[in-house]
Amino acid sequence: MDSISGLPRVASLAILLAVALGIYQIYLQLTVKAKRRALQHEKGTLPVPWLSTIKDRYMGIDIFMENMKALKERRSLELVAKRFDNEGRRTFHSIMLGKQNFVTIEPENLKVIQAVEFKKWGLGSRRKIAFRPLLGVGIFTSDGHDWQHSREMLRPNFARSQVADLDTFERHISHLISAVPKDGTTVDLSELFFRLTLDSATEFLFGESTESLTKGSGEGFGTAFNRGQEYIANSSRWGVWAKLFPANKEWDHDRKFVHEFADHYVRKGMAKRSQLLQEKGSVEKPGRYLFIDELVRQTTDPVRIRSELLNILLAGRDTTASLLTNVWHILSRRPDIWARLQAEVAKLDGAAPTFETLKDMKYLKALLNESLRLHPVVPFNSREALEDTTLPLGGGPDGSAPFFVPKGTVVSWSSYTMHRRKDYYGDDAQEFKPERWLDDADTGRKGLRPGWEYLPFNGGARICLGQQFALTEASYTTVRLCQAFSQIESRDDRPWTEGLTLACVNLYGAKVALKA
Repeated sequence: MDSISGLPRVASLAILLAVALGIYQIYLQLTVKAKRRALQHEKGTLPVPWLSTIKDRYMGIDIFMENMKALKERRSLELVAKRFDNEGRRTFHSIMLGKQNFVTIEPENLKVIQAVEFKKWGLGSRRKIAFRPLLGVGIFTSDGHDWQHSREMLRPNFARSQVADLDTFERHISHLISAVPKDGTTVDLSELFFRLTLDSATEFLFGESTESLTKGSGEGFGTAFNRGQEYIANSSRWGVWAKLFPANKEWDHDRKFVHEFADHYVRKGMAKRSQLLQEKGSVEKPGRYLFIDELVRQTTDPVRIRSELLNILLAGRDTTASLLTNVWHILSRRPDIWARLQAEVAKLDGAAPTFETLKDMKYLKALLNESLRLHPVVPFNSREALEDTTLPLGGGPDGSAPFFVPKGTVVSWSSYTMHRRKDYYGDDAQEFKPERWLDDADTGRKGLRPGWEYLPFNGGARICLGQQFALTEASYTTVRLCQAFSQIESRDDRPWTEGLTLACVNLYGAKVALKA
């Protein structure tokens, strides 16, 4: 039949489509939207006000372009912080290239997302799609079963007995110290820190060090890995629109270089798979746990093994090196901090610290905490709602009411901004003061004991497994450098500037002069 009641076929189809859409809207009103209204009524939610500077509330093109301009000018962290100051609130509604999102610096919201209702939140499609071409499927690019499996395999590598064994650190740090000029010549410690953490991470996790500090092995990996991270971080900001831009030759080269670097360890691991399978059934006491050995026992898929290795190498290399760079940038500019740290280190009488000794060095710990507060290595993060849900703070004019988060909506947060909240850290929150973490016996003032308002390593189920490893390596490296050199001088007068990829470090490194 070519028509309905004499109407042309096209008109008939249009009528049928309109009827179908009408029925679907009624269905939504009776089911999904009704459930949403019930949830909002039950929780007493109120809307979150829009970021006042957004004009385009349909696509958010204006705010996106403002973000990209700030990123290019190395001021994206400050831009977000200023938005919160200007809005006078701690949660606002935004939109990014058509993707609805809320931005918050409320610790209670982050507690719900990362711990209380962890299963209601995922990484989001943007992050997975953007990150996987370089990193593949691993602990930082997956949810659910894949993430849980990666985490369980990795956990034994960070057991206290392994992290507390400082012999590996000592060998690589001695190479670092040997590479530092003793005559006051300018050196960028940042470059050496990234080599150090590459060497130690590959030995700790893969059983074979790159030895980049001594042999120059892995030459070019750092550059390719850093550029690759910058590329995928930028792709994640564009979301699905990133597909409109063809990959450039530099990205193709960097991705191939990084993959070939990791494939070296994959081949070495696969070559001893038979031996590893036999050892697993042995009753003899096992040796040091190696992440790659467990990977090889569980799969013969070289791409999956490579992906897992690159995921954890990102954490083992970049985060600790960034922390060390930021710390030594400060040390070179603050004689007061340098003197107090040296006084604490002097109590060791030149002996290498033990794991227990490091834990007792309160000023050193305060120094690292303060660096992670003002310059968190991961200053931004986000999660996507896997179902309709609510968060406790941010709704209403004063932000004190709960608010509704529809399924598929992104909630992002700025640790950089949250760590500067004056209601938590005082009127001097913008100042670098390690003393704020210490008890003061004279005044009876207690040092900081923060909760969810301090998240340098995330929290809840996805809290960083390598937190103790990173802090131990950063602490040990700092102590040994302080023992080797008694004087430090800054050789770069530029202020700390964000160098933001997947981690954040001072863009200009830590250019200093050291003397014994």
